[in-house]
Amino acid sequence: MEKKINLGIFGFGCVGQGLYNVLNHTRGFNATIRKICIKHPEKKRILDASLFTTDRNEILNDPEIDVIVELIDDVQAAFEIVETALKKKKAVVSANKKMIAEHLDELLRLQQENGVSFLYEASCCASIPIIRNLEEYYDNELLRSVEGILNGSTNYILTHIFQHNKSFEKALKEAQEMGFAESDPRLDVEGFDAKYKLMIILVHAFGIVLHPGDVFNYGIQHLNDFDIRHAKEKNATIKLIANCRKVGNKVYAYCMPKFVPLSDTLNKVNFEYNGLILEGAFSENQFFMGKGAGGNSTGSAVLSDISALTYGYRYEYKKMDQHLNYKYSNDHVVEVYVRQKGKLKIDPAVFESVSIRYESPECDYFIAKINLQKIMNSEWLNDPDISIILTENNT
Repeated sequence: MEKKINLGIFGFGCVGQGLYNVLNHTRGFNATIRKICIKHPEKKRILDASLFTTDRNEILNDPEIDVIVELIDDVQAAFEIVETALKKKKAVVSANKKMIAEHLDELLRLQQENGVSFLYEASCCASIPIIRNLEEYYDNELLRSVEGILNGSTNYILTHIFQHNKSFEKALKEAQEMGFAESDPRLDVEGFDAKYKLMIILVHAFGIVLHPGDVFNYGIQHLNDFDIRHAKEKNATIKLIANCRKVGNKVYAYCMPKFVPLSDTLNKVNFEYNGLILEGAFSENQFFMGKGAGGNSTGSAVLSDISALTYGYRYEYKKMDQHLNYKYSNDHVVEVYVRQKGKLKIDPAVFESVSIRYESPECDYFIAKINLQKIMNSEWLNDPDISIILTENNT
């Protein structure tokens, strides 16, 4: 007999409404929304007011609700909801990549102690089922790397900058209006959103649990017209790339803008789409692409997790159980383009080597190799007159 699921949902914004929409059009399983907890009851809603509440306990303490769906922005409130639900032996589905990344240790422990499912496919790449594939298809594959575009908002912005010559500000505004950007755009444009997703992928790809401060992220907020012209002169675009890679027994990871040649596979990934390339010892390269932002695409991933709960699906964290003992390290050299405007602010001695140094009245730039840990420790990192972009020579 088909198992009926009663849902208690927290949040009814872009993703919550997307979930309602896809749930309303599917006939694959029997799921009912019993109650939705919201923060602002005065907002006009598309559903009957009786379905909403502002009291989280009305959902968490309801014995008829067996699945909690967490879709809110507030990280601390989200964690408290998930923690309480798991302790009450309720299965949980979440799309909150920041909450998951910041509380990975506790969430792993809570799942094990309480023996219930906590699924979060929608937290990474929306419509691309990357976590399920890492868990099920690549569980015994010796992965070498996972690299790609994990943030639909910045990809939307960069696509409009390169294809339609729009300003950064105008492209960002459009992304927010269309629901592709987070409520705080800094999470997107400064690379935090992509980093949180990368941290989740690291758990399932290499069995490594990290804290946000362990992984370097640098966004697109300092790009200027000179950087754009330089990319075009080199027959490339700029993409915000997240990368985790195993070299020997060490794994490194980062999220940074990168010059991507026009012939590269990742240049097929435009607007709000995400794209990932997985490299394995046996399967070699596999390319995944799908919508990475928007209510319906993210809602479809949430729905997939809810559906999986009907047959008791749980993540097994197989790469952690295999005791691979990979060591995470930021002691890794990358090649970068560093552009600075005005008076020299960077001591060239910080670089391992400098292959090109260009000077002009407009700005200077270096093509140089630098240790990732040195970038993370640099005082000039947040200077708005400095931009750092990976060259195409990085893999």
